[in-house]
Amino acid sequence: MANLGFIGLGTMGGQMVNRLLSKGHSVTGYNRTRAKAQWLIDKGMKWADSPRAVGAAADVIFAMVTNSAALTAIMEGPDGLLAGIGKGKIFSDISTVSPTVSRGFAAKVREKGAEMVDSPVSGSVITLQEGKLSVMVAGRRETFEKLKPILQDIGPKVTYVGDNGLALAMKIAVNLNLAVQMMAFSEGVLLAEKSGIARETAVEVFTHSAVASPMIQYRGPFVLHQPEEAWFDVNMMQKDMLLAMELGRQLDVPLPTTTISNEFLTAARGMGLAKLDFACMFDVLAKLSGIDTGATK
Repeated sequence: MANLGFIGLGTMGGQMVNRLLSKGHSVTGYNRTRAKAQWLIDKGMKWADSPRAVGAAADVIFAMVTNSAALTAIMEGPDGLLAGIGKGKIFSDISTVSPTVSRGFAAKVREKGAEMVDSPVSGSVITLQEGKLSVMVAGRRETFEKLKPILQDIGPKVTYVGDNGLALAMKIAVNLNLAVQMMAFSEGVLLAEKSGIARETAVEVFTHSAVASPMIQYRGPFVLHQPEEAWFDVNMMQKDMLLAMELGRQLDVPLPTTTISNEFLTAARGMGLAKLDFACMFDVLAKLSGIDTGATK
């Protein structure tokens, strides 16, 4: 049993803590809104009033926050994690943020005598609950080896990819594929539908065909019914697409399908769909195809 801390108890973060508790670990958690963490407190999670308090209480601290600005907010200031973390501790940031921002904080963590890795994950809430999540880790190799057994309690596939920031680059490379695949899937479904094939039938065929990646299998049905709570909403997906496009510019890698897919996310926001799962790219393309799904007005 490890003495863990966790900052950011949203949908994915909360489910990760639930999983860690079920594995017998002690977890001290913090979230901006305590009410969202009450179900975890009821399951035995200890509550901390600030990121600093989490850093002081735990030996290994995880964070899963929205973006680079949110990471900066939990790290800095008198109540930030940097004020509470100390020698010998490990900070594992699961958030998908700018690799440059992450590397900057890794240097500051090391100044405190602690270590930081970026450890984003690939998968959804369902993947996590089924114990099939994939974790990418970047930082010092010896830190990775210490952390690996705990990360395996979150997801069984844990891969070391190199120095700080590289796991984030890998995650960004993975995530751009989500939107691009959703775009291609939407095109195919709509082409079939306007040919006279029922949308349900088209989705059934696609999700059992040669193009049925895990993402298509679990997100494809969203073009029939959006989930009650978005697994990964438009704003979150666009954040990752913008990170990909910025990285592409830095590295001289053209990303044409990423750029086009990103424009459909912008269109979704313009149509008032920002809080829906990014599968609503289908609804945007449907509207342009002369089909009103009811999601767009």
